[in-house]
Amino acid sequence: MSFTVEETKIKLQSTGDDLVFFVNGKKITEKNAEPEITLLTYLRRSLGLTGTKLGCAEGGCGACTLMVSKYHPHQNRIIHHAVNACLAPLCSLHHCAVTTVEGIGSVASKLHPVQERIAKAHGSQCGFCTPGIVMSMYALLRSNPQPSMHDIQEAFQGNLCRCTGYRPILEVTCLKTHSCEVKPTVDDNSMLPAQKLYDQSEFMPLDPTQEIIFPPELMVRIKLRELRFVGERVLWIQPCSLKELLELKATYPNAKLVVGNTEVGIEMKFKNLLYPVILAPAYIPELNIIQHTQDGIEVGASVTLTVLGDVLRAAVKKLPTHQTEVFEAVLEQLRWFAGQQIRNVAAVGGNIMTASPISDLNPVFMAAGCKLTVMSKGATFLLLFFCGQYFSAFKQSPRKEDDIAIVTSGMNVLFKEKSNIVQSIRISYGGMAPVTVLATATCNRLLNRQWNEELLEQACTSLAEEMSLSPSAPGGMVTYRRTLTISLFYKFFLTVQHKLVHINRHLATLSVHCVFADCFTLFPCFQAVPPGDNSDDVVGHPIMHLSALKHATGEAIYCDDIPCYENELRLALVTSTKAHALIKSIDTSDAMEVPGVVAFISAKDIPGSNLTGPVTCVGHIVGAIVADTQAHAQRAAKAVKISYEELHPVIVTIQDAIANKSFYQPVRSMERGDVAQGFKDSDHILHGKMHIGGQEQFYLETNCTVAVPRGEDGEMELFVSTQAASKTQALVAKALGVPANRVVCRVKRMGGGFGGKESRSTILSTVVAVAAYTLAFFFRTKRPVRCMLDRDEDMLVTGGRHPFFGHYKVGYMNNGRVNALDVTLYSNAGNSMDLSLSILERALFHMDNSYNIPNIHGTGYICKTNLPSNSAFRGFGGPQGMMIAESWMSDVALSCGLPAEEVRRMNMYKEGDFTPFNQRLDQFTIDLCWEECMQLSDFNMRKEAVEQYNRQHRWTKRGLAIIPTKFGISYTAVFLNQAGALVHVYSDGSVLLTHGGTEMGQGLHTKMVQVASKTLGIPCSKIHITETSTNTVPNTSPTAASVSSDLNGMAVYILIELRMIIFYRTPDLGYDFNTNSGRAFNYFSYGVAVSEVEIDCLTGSHKNLHTSIVMDVGKSLNPALDIGQVEGGFMQGLGLFTLEELRYSPDGYLYTRGPGMYKIPSFGDIPIELKVSLLRDAPNEKAIFSSKAVGEPPLFLAASVFYAIKDAITVARAESGLTGPFRLDSPATPERIRNACEDKFTKLVCINFHC
Repeated sequence: MSFTVEETKIKLQSTGDDLVFFVNGKKITEKNAEPEITLLTYLRRSLGLTGTKLGCAEGGCGACTLMVSKYHPHQNRIIHHAVNACLAPLCSLHHCAVTTVEGIGSVASKLHPVQERIAKAHGSQCGFCTPGIVMSMYALLRSNPQPSMHDIQEAFQGNLCRCTGYRPILEVTCLKTHSCEVKPTVDDNSMLPAQKLYDQSEFMPLDPTQEIIFPPELMVRIKLRELRFVGERVLWIQPCSLKELLELKATYPNAKLVVGNTEVGIEMKFKNLLYPVILAPAYIPELNIIQHTQDGIEVGASVTLTVLGDVLRAAVKKLPTHQTEVFEAVLEQLRWFAGQQIRNVAAVGGNIMTASPISDLNPVFMAAGCKLTVMSKGATFLLLFFCGQYFSAFKQSPRKEDDIAIVTSGMNVLFKEKSNIVQSIRISYGGMAPVTVLATATCNRLLNRQWNEELLEQACTSLAEEMSLSPSAPGGMVTYRRTLTISLFYKFFLTVQHKLVHINRHLATLSVHCVFADCFTLFPCFQAVPPGDNSDDVVGHPIMHLSALKHATGEAIYCDDIPCYENELRLALVTSTKAHALIKSIDTSDAMEVPGVVAFISAKDIPGSNLTGPVTCVGHIVGAIVADTQAHAQRAAKAVKISYEELHPVIVTIQDAIANKSFYQPVRSMERGDVAQGFKDSDHILHGKMHIGGQEQFYLETNCTVAVPRGEDGEMELFVSTQAASKTQALVAKALGVPANRVVCRVKRMGGGFGGKESRSTILSTVVAVAAYTLAFFFRTKRPVRCMLDRDEDMLVTGGRHPFFGHYKVGYMNNGRVNALDVTLYSNAGNSMDLSLSILERALFHMDNSYNIPNIHGTGYICKTNLPSNSAFRGFGGPQGMMIAESWMSDVALSCGLPAEEVRRMNMYKEGDFTPFNQRLDQFTIDLCWEECMQLSDFNMRKEAVEQYNRQHRWTKRGLAIIPTKFGISYTAVFLNQAGALVHVYSDGSVLLTHGGTEMGQGLHTKMVQVASKTLGIPCSKIHITETSTNTVPNTSPTAASVSSDLNGMAVYILIELRMIIFYRTPDLGYDFNTNSGRAFNYFSYGVAVSEVEIDCLTGSHKNLHTSIVMDVGKSLNPALDIGQVEGGFMQGLGLFTLEELRYSPDGYLYTRGPGMYKIPSFGDIPIELKVSLLRDAPNEKAIFSSKAVGEPPLFLAASVFYAIKDAITVARAESGLTGPFRLDSPATPERIRNACEDKFTKLVCINFHC
């Protein structure tokens, strides 16, 4: 019989079993295990183990990775797996041993070799992702002490890092496998002494005998029995036999079956679904069966994908090739299926039964003719793999590693004996319908046909007709998806054709996409410091980030790691679901009924300044719920009912804004020379357009604030993850209606910022502060309030990088010399100005990039749209302006038929030239960077090799590009170019240093200690920075614009020299747009990059084969940190220009709200060969100790990858008879690459689709 809802509630009132497991060797017996609580929440809130971080709550970033170990009785061995704690239900851990980052080592006791290496090799910047990366590697080593490069890359597939660029992490973890080639850091021609970024000889050896012992208690064979855990709303039942499971499913027909919780957990968290009964069949023996039969392999539904992969790999080694093609295809799909942490827990049965339209595996199972047995009673749920004759599987996704598919496919053909005549064929696709589908009509037409070009032509024509999609199909990319169905079949055709004829003639046309490299070549190069007498002078030395060891051990404290106060409350935001509307009413009655809810905070509760009006974006903050736990607060927030009166128009895109003339004022313009005459004097004129998409900062630590009301005079203490402590203080004081001296803002460190926490962090900190103030003032209860946004909330409310649209008119000569330029820029600001004016101004300042255009005019418009306000992001408008510059430069080269590198070099600035804003270029080093980069990359030889490759390959093409950058250093808002510092010298000789900058991973505190050490003449070990706070150094500028080392370094230096509290400001700055005069920047940073890529013309995928970077950072304060900034900035730019895409509905709803849908670069995206060199002998007299800013300038160098892709597309188009300029918008996603590579298949789709 089945239970009613009321009867289920009665069941929930009964007591459950004890949950027994171990954490870091300590036995835990939880008598009230809550099924809705994840392991991550339990560790952080119940056990106080905060080393494991919350980054996304959906298993997509790896920040929460830890190791779960359990004894496998059937294999008689202990299994160690990396697991996402944010998805792992606490109740799933009965009789498991959990190891967190705290359990393997600490700074105070002893570091584990993995922790030591990642810290000392500079593999940590902000450090928020580091514990998860450490634990992924640790879990791998526990299972495989001698991993290959392939093993290491697989282990890291589920981990993301937004700071480092991945190179140092891969380098240090693969040293043991000799899979990375680390070349000398100083070339042979240098007279300077060689110096390494770190010394490998200092590393402790890995000793597997010293690891944590698996609890012997868990190895005792215990008779399985049913377990029940009763929660507030959910009953968790773990049956021990198939019979029990069937009975329970009959009793609770609506119960969900959960093994890995990788689907149900997401539904309950993000879709607000409730499943009152959960059945956990993970330990049922019958569902873990793996049985080899004459026909194939039978696999139980609870078998994890990792185990399935192990079984199939073993079978491939043993069986003849013709019997393992299906196995190989499944293994290929598993290789790219989510991350290792997900594969370790996700079950085969769950993957099938979710019936995802873009399933990776279901098309393979369908094409293979696998048999699935579904049972009610008395039968076993099995997946049976058959052996196919010719079989291939394909998956196309925006990012190769850990990404959701756009289109997947399984293809299987069987020929009549000793012939090439098709006896049977099965072609299945995912991503082309609401479920996985067979191309039945096409398959029927191919029966009894010879496998030849005629069959190919008929198959492609049939697939173009059969695999149709509505123009409004969910997921979009309709033309691309339809093209993929044909392109993938063509790949299959070539593969089978080659096997049939057993010759190599088709290999030249067959694309083999292999992201896993056998060897990475890594080349960090910098100017070594000559040996001197003063061993305490550490400026110029590659010293380790001062918090790196704490990052690696999980001991570094971030905002949400602060221990909970005894009476603390949690806050959840209530946001608008409409992009443009008036609020008619807010009903909180259901929300207030949720257990633990204390209050609803809205605009009427703000005691100070506030501006109210209609909601102007989806995600506009309407109110907040305060409750005793985060779960209760979030549940109540979702229960708030808001009634709207929708307003029109809803403006989402730049094109919408242009059509509706929706702009903020002022409109900016800049002109130099006589543009009209310049066009008259030009041999040719071309017009072009380019759109550059937005970008999410995706700092691993989301916005977080803890507000603590103090006992006297309305004082408020704030712990905030922000780049702008003083701005936070000022805005909170304004919202509370108190003087700023009543508010103290403290920042220990951030888990990344990238500009996203410069202004947008205040929208959360003000809300949390108002909630704490309201409770203290109206409810007479002074209780701290905490809120850390979930990833989807953070992405919804904060905005990101401004999308830009530019159109240009270029006049040029026959030889490629550009004579005149008129460019118009539009930026999508969102629903408020925020920092958009300064961002647009910087885009205009960089509209020339590195090129001297004698006659130039630029105009900039700020578009007012119904999106969350876009804000600062590394580069601050500069990359957008330079990207459009490189677009018209590329068009000029293509129009002239000249090599792009020659046209760029011809038009480049020289020493003493003037910019469009009339600033003279002094100490101009870009020509030095260019020549060194050409040499470092072996550009000329590389170009010859690329041309030869392209002549030999039709469906893969390689491209090469060299791109310069010139980045102005200073805030364009002049008043921000100031900083302060404070030094306490204690009687024991120790020094406490405070300055106005915040630490977000860039190593600012480390550099400031180096500056103080050199100036004071004492070791770094005697100097300490504890935090940034507004009660020590007031009125500070945000840590942004790449100038923090310049400003704060000079403040520290002058303070120590003058022995007094000091504020420093950059001298002689100020620019006037009206007169086009003044000095906009203190100096410029320069760099050049060469990149080589390979594109797959059939799918649009690309590989990053090589990148060489030469960056002018003056005399580096710390080469290790600076190289890390160059690599990290480059990889962020790589995401901006080739991968990351924010997708909105026409109503302004953000679809891409987490790592599941929004993809930043992963480990597999770094160039296979990466060379980074810091320019030598280029001191900068305008900054501290002759250094230069490094945070933002390198980001644009990733445009070299974009234009290398465009170069490859140009070659592909030429083979189809297409020449000359063409538009390629950014990012260069697989969809855009494939659609630009026009060929017979794209034309076939257009004919059937009426393009």
